Amino acid sequence: MKILEKDGFVRGLGASLPIAVGYVPIAISFGLVSVQSGLGPWMTVSISTFIFAGASQFVLVSLLSTGAGFWDTLAVVLLMNSRHAFYGPLLARKLSPDHARFPRTWLAAGLTDEVFAISLSQLGKVNEQHRETWHIGLQVGAYTAWVIGTAIGAISSAQMAHLPIVHQAIHFVLPALFMALLLEFTSRDSLVLVFVAATVTATMLFMLPIYQAMPVGMLAGALSMSWRKVAYD
Repeated sequence: MKILEKDGFVRGLGASLPIAVGYVPIAISFGLVSVQSGLGPWMTVSISTFIFAGASQFVLVSLLSTGAGFWDTLAVVLLMNSRHAFYGPLLARKLSPDHARFPRTWLAAGLTDEVFAISLSQLGKVNEQHRETWHIGLQVGAYTAWVIGTAIGAISSAQMAHLPIVHQAIHFVLPALFMALLLEFTSRDSLVLVFVAATVTATMLFMLPIYQAMPVGMLAGALSMSWRKVAYD
């Protein structure tokens, strides 16, 4: 199978470079945070290898370190990643069924927010015959950068954690990551969603542990958005 053609796998790898540059430092941070939270280096790398969920991995480690149970943790992570179910249909429109050569699961395995954004904007410029291999190359590049960055952070955690600036930064990584994500919410509807989710979560913390309060807040935010759509459309 010619996956090294001009508009195929190699070009997809090239398109993944901006993602890789951004992923490596965040993945290193995840490796540090995970090991410092009590998980071993191999477990940390395994999480990135088999889950590959970006911000959700920080939440996963945070919940595990606070004593959350398996089902509570699973519910939170699944809710956070449910948005990916809407990515696939949008990209499928740009993948020509006449040139389908790979199972759809291969094309969805590495579909992160950043991969989706680049695929959505650039797939239309790729020859239809090579779109699948291009998309796979994009995912492989992003995935490889994330796993390598995690391994660097996990393996060097013992040495780097002794540096005062690193020790202080570890506790700031997760809040900073989510603050950066919140900066993307610029519309009024989005701000209402964030406000409702945050308010409900904060209120629930008086009655529930954090790993149960979070999914309640997330559901409340989603319901508020749905209600506004129905009310104003």
